[in-house]
Amino acid sequence: MKKSSLTLVFWVSLAISSVFILWGVFFPGNVESVLGVVDGFISTNFGWVYIIATTAFVLLAIFLIFGPFGKIKLGKPDEKPEYSYFTWFAFLFTAGMGVGLVFFGVTEPLTHFYSPPNAEGGTIQAAEQSMMYTLFHWGFHPWATYAVVALTLAYFKFRHQAPALISSAFTPLIGKHAQGGIGHSIDVLAVFATVFGIATSLGLGASQITAGLSFSFEGIDNTTTVNLIVIAVVTVLFLISSITGLDKGIRYLSWTNIVVAIALMTFVFVLGSTVQMIESFTTTLGNYVQNLPSMTLGMNAFTGEREFLDAWTLFYWAWWIGWAPFVGTFIARVSRGRTIREFVLGVTAVPVLFSALWFSIFGVAGMEMDADLGGQIYNLMNEQGNEVALFAFLESYPMAPVVMGIAILLISSFFITSADSATFVLGMLTSGGRLNPTLKVKLIWGLILAGTAAALLLSGGLQALEMAMLIAAFPFVFIVILMCVSLLKALSSEYDILKLESKHREWDPEYQEESHQELEEMKEEFDKTMPEEQDFAGEEEEGNTGNEKK
Repeated sequence: MKKSSLTLVFWVSLAISSVFILWGVFFPGNVESVLGVVDGFISTNFGWVYIIATTAFVLLAIFLIFGPFGKIKLGKPDEKPEYSYFTWFAFLFTAGMGVGLVFFGVTEPLTHFYSPPNAEGGTIQAAEQSMMYTLFHWGFHPWATYAVVALTLAYFKFRHQAPALISSAFTPLIGKHAQGGIGHSIDVLAVFATVFGIATSLGLGASQITAGLSFSFEGIDNTTTVNLIVIAVVTVLFLISSITGLDKGIRYLSWTNIVVAIALMTFVFVLGSTVQMIESFTTTLGNYVQNLPSMTLGMNAFTGEREFLDAWTLFYWAWWIGWAPFVGTFIARVSRGRTIREFVLGVTAVPVLFSALWFSIFGVAGMEMDADLGGQIYNLMNEQGNEVALFAFLESYPMAPVVMGIAILLISSFFITSADSATFVLGMLTSGGRLNPTLKVKLIWGLILAGTAAALLLSGGLQALEMAMLIAAFPFVFIVILMCVSLLKALSSEYDILKLESKHREWDPEYQEESHQELEEMKEEFDKTMPEEQDFAGEEEEGNTGNEKK
């Protein structure tokens, strides 16, 4: 086996994940009990950590867009982007939150409509708040979190040829310790957060596929057993997809996902209250921007009403942070050659606008359909779970069996793509930062992801998935904060060097001679703070022989 194909991080992470799966399979009640205690303690006493951290990530993303570092390229100065904008955005959309948008498209706006944070349920004010808070949960905060993690990894990997590891970003702060025990611990935490983050999404996807099948076919019940069968079938499919690599399996699936998602959204848009949806889109965006500071920092400290905050906002912030190592590593992998400004704008602005449009269409249509049916969709959600909302909604549309079938295929495709991408990222994190990990490593992590999702479903269903996500994300919050500090430290030093180099080229020979020594000393000091370059000899780039893959 090639050198560095399996690392200490791989074995430690594999051992921890395996122990958890066995715990969940043999003692599911104990897992649920322990998760509940730890989850309650963290959300009650440390919820403010998530609030402050995600706020800091948003502010940092804004600074990177408008600040002085925007022209620095994630790669060599003359390097071109590896993927077209369409392919790049398809990757972002699929990896970032595709399956979540489908799951919560109808569910969340409708739930907030009946139980808004600061209004009477079922009123016009409740509808307005419902759309605003839904966009809040799917807007700048998650994508800013992804952006700062992905940017840090892409900067050190493609500009300074560091290994594609979370620990590489810590070299400016802790020096050679980033390649030692501390660095290995950081990477294990990243793997831990990734496994639970993806397991949560796999559990949500499996439960929604099961709900769709039970709605569409008599004799299929929405039970844990069927959920586990769905996980097993989809696991086989995404393991088959993982064999084809990044530029075939994941790439083509991402294209398919975004085309089918847009087609489904257009179908609902055309047959629904089109004008109301457009007006909701603009109104929600305005309310979101206007109320962003108060929503961002609101902890209900004086009212003491924490149910909405704990059940929704803190869960989401934990979910996005838990997904950050996975999504961040994947986005970094496909973003070579873009400038910092282009990167942050692309990773934040475009997905936020798409999310606003998606929820304006499905949210408005869902609330109207529920009203027409006398609250039937919401009642079904309370009786059978949130996963049935989309299919109870689509059941009233023309060609309902066909449309529901397309929705099931879309969820399955998102499920497969997210899991495939996750095995790719976990393989990178546990094989020394290889851009193209071996098939064996990816298959092992695919089985671990499926096993973790199954163990959590056995230990308490979707609630156990959500609790595990919040717990796993907590230690990683501090990792991301330190990554941001390290990134700013490195960018500041390199910016000074680039500025002096620019003056060196433009000014007279006497200035050049005087500043030459200073410039060399600055470069030498800066290089000492960068991770060691790593080159996996003989590693092929999966067909990446040209710059563009249109």
